Amino acid sequence: MLTRLFEQYRKFMYGRNGSDMLCVALLIVTFIIALLFSFVPAKFWFLRLICYIPLGLCVFRMLSRNQAKRQLENERFLIWWRNFYNSVKRQKQRIKDRKYYCFFRCPSCKQTLRLPKGRGKIRITCPKCSHVFEKKT
Repeated sequence: MLTRLFEQYRKFMYGRNGSDMLCVALLIVTFIIALLFSFVPAKFWFLRLICYIPLGLCVFRMLSRNQAKRQLENERFLIWWRNFYNSVKRQKQRIKDRKYYCFFRCPSCKQTLRLPKGRGKIRITCPKCSHVFEKKT
């Protein structure tokens, strides 16, 4: 009986997208929205329906047969997620290093430069564009 149900499910899902990282992210967003709106008073019940939007999108993506388009969406999401994660990681490292280093931006190319604190007024040469400027550390 169970193998028959499994076989029917496998036939139904054949050629469909299934779950991927974007679906997992949509499920997490659904859970967070549902958790936040659980504190909303009962007279605003219609606001609780908002959490069904990412859930519906997730189900749509899982059952979609247009795999090329869903894979492209997933790759775009992964690129965005990687950039977001790296920027958070950089900010965390900056917060950790702020005791010993000063951070400046090059006025020419906007490159972030990390310099040791307590050196007084120094002349800085940007390693990227070779622009020279002075700052106090």
